[in-house]
Amino acid sequence: MTSIDDRQLTALILDKKTQRKAFESAVRQYSEQLYWQVRRIVLTHEDANDILQNAFLKAWSSLDSFHGDAKLLTWLSRIAINEALDFTRRQKNKPTLSTDEESMGVARTLMADKYFDADETEAQLQEAIARLPDVQRTVFQLRYYDEMKYSDISHILGTSEGALKASYHIAVKKITEFFKHFD
Repeated sequence: MTSIDDRQLTALILDKKTQRKAFESAVRQYSEQLYWQVRRIVLTHEDANDILQNAFLKAWSSLDSFHGDAKLLTWLSRIAINEALDFTRRQKNKPTLSTDEESMGVARTLMADKYFDADETEAQLQEAIARLPDVQRTVFQLRYYDEMKYSDISHILGTSEGALKASYHIAVKKITEFFKHFD
């Protein structure tokens, strides 16, 4: 199947006769976008790949619960982002470095990652984003990088649009403050 719009793909996924091929098409069509949503949360290529694979497995096994009320991409994003957030929560609960020590090394870690192809400023931005609480970080990333509408983010995170707008505004202020320390 070639790239088709979300509504057509949803209809094909809801039809048991075309479900498997349509899901395979959805995986091909949305993998890169979902990968970057996850990657910005977990930061490393290997973790993002593992989480995305788990998200697609979870989506496949949960297809009976998908009724097409939300966009297919929104539904898949919700699964992938929740997998990524669960992963980061599990990582935080592991007895390793403190959260402050972990976020201090984000820029350095990214610059050493062979899959990271941006400059020092982007690495510093990622460090600032890593310091945000989970919800603020996720809202910022979905708005800033994916240019996602608040209504779609609301479906993904199960939060009101007003709360999301407030989270985004606070995140921007915190990131701005972070960069003021470099002037």
